[in-house]
Amino acid sequence: MGLKEKFLKNKKIIRNKDNGSAAIRYYKSFRHAIDGIIYAFVCEHNMVIILLAAFFTVIAGFVFNISDFEWLFCIIMIGLVMAAEMINTAIEATIDLITDKMHPLAKIAKDTASSATLILSITALVGALIIFLPKVLEIL
Repeated sequence: MGLKEKFLKNKKIIRNKDNGSAAIRYYKSFRHAIDGIIYAFVCEHNMVIILLAAFFTVIAGFVFNISDFEWLFCIIMIGLVMAAEMINTAIEATIDLITDKMHPLAKIAKDTASSATLILSITALVGALIIFLPKVLEIL
């Protein structure tokens, strides 16, 4: 009996992803993650804005021939902002599942989750200005 089975023994915890072989479980996990990405890009307007910002950042990176370090910063920030927005979406959906009433604690949870994305977005913008503004000013 494996560690997982020992932990779950006598507990009535069965999750959909627990069925099937290891390969099937990994496939299901990957498929669910892809479904989450698709949902975010189709249903969350902020993800479209983030995707557009990422697209223009990548284009600007090629146009201005940014350094490897600058690329690394841009890639990390794009990933962090997208991930934060998806976590924010998950938190908001969970709260909406729990209650449809306006509650001060629900507001705090939703507001602080979205503020995490805002803080990362501002950080990314400041970093982009540090990277790209001098290159743009050189042209002018």
